Amino acid sequence: MFEAYLSHNYIMEKLIPYLSVVFIYLAVATDFWRCAKTPASTRYLKLNTSMVAIGLVIHGWLLYQVIFDHGYHLGLFNVLSAIAWLTVLIYWIADLNHELTNLQAFVLPPAAIFALLPASGATDRIMPATESTLFFAHITIALLAYSLFTFATLHALLMTIAERSLHNKTTLIKLPSFPPLMVMETLLFRIITVGFILLTITLVSGVLFSEQIFNKPMQFNHKTIFSIASWFIYASLLFGRYRYGWRGNKAIRWTLAGFVLLLLAYLGSKFVLQVLLGR
Repeated sequence: MFEAYLSHNYIMEKLIPYLSVVFIYLAVATDFWRCAKTPASTRYLKLNTSMVAIGLVIHGWLLYQVIFDHGYHLGLFNVLSAIAWLTVLIYWIADLNHELTNLQAFVLPPAAIFALLPASGATDRIMPATESTLFFAHITIALLAYSLFTFATLHALLMTIAERSLHNKTTLIKLPSFPPLMVMETLLFRIITVGFILLTITLVSGVLFSEQIFNKPMQFNHKTIFSIASWFIYASLLFGRYRYGWRGNKAIRWTLAGFVLLLLAYLGSKFVLQVLLGR
């Protein structure tokens, strides 16, 4: 009985920080949706911004604990949680210069769900902490690149909703107002540019230092092929933006195409191995 009580208390203590993040994200998201119908004061919005910052600090601390616990744990749930954290962080930083509270109302609810996933304890250890620093740098840069492109994809979808709302077209999700499309588009290409640079570093380091990182020669498997294909997609998009001024629906389609290839390269295989096969 006493051991069961201690076990119950241990589980609750472990869950409380995760539930705190979920509560903060959902509470602020709910308030953002309320403010979309009844505009709130600037002071009230600043309070919500501060609450999101607290949620980000707790969420980031939890991620640090689960990912760097006696090794590098980059299981699917941890990766999804990290992507959610980075997405909320980018919108939070962008909101300091542009009014993006309406967009945060979209991303905070799924972020709350993803933030809770690592609490399940499902993870896989990639390598001991004593192993190659080069491997850790490679994986970290790759994770940041994938996270930024995930953000870019979500942002592109929100741009589609904003564009349809601007032309009074039917959409499944509506908010009374969106930031100007030019502001959203500028943020999209800034994120894609940074993500492209990181993806380039990931691919180059993987090719040049494969034996030092993975202890085996470079292999052209499905991950490599899809990653290189996505690189060409994003390179073409950035070139088209610079040379021909691509924007709007064309930019969104290329962004989505590149992300689908990245999804097949990384999360697809992780989902099959970890969730379906239980490895």
